[in-house]
Amino acid sequence: MDDEEMVRNVSAEMLKLCGYTVDLAVDGKEAIKKYISADKGGHPFDIVIMDLTIPGGIGGQEAIKKLLAVAPKARGIVSSGYSTDPVMANYIDYGFKGRLAKPFQIEALKAEIFRVMELSG
Repeated sequence: MDDEEMVRNVSAEMLKLCGYTVDLAVDGKEAIKKYISADKGGHPFDIVIMDLTIPGGIGGQEAIKKLLAVAPKARGIVSSGYSTDPVMANYIDYGFKGRLAKPFQIEALKAEIFRVMELSG
């Protein structure tokens, strides 16, 4: 989930190169809707990567709270270019399982996904 099309597309390509199936969302509302739909359809998402700040929309901090209310086992990774933001520093306190500081490289993306997947086994 990211409001910037280029970031969504580049991230999607990186994830595909890592062998993941990808779905994209522009804000938290769309991400939650897609998560619930995939779950009900029998193809739940393993992880959601959420941009912290979405101008004019639901950003990661609010979205993860709403998502966890309906899907307590959801695994979210917060992503932001604002590395000094309290959510990035204390992501677990906000319901996230991981974090990615933008801009990130494919190796950092793979490592963080692997770490988050291992946490919840």
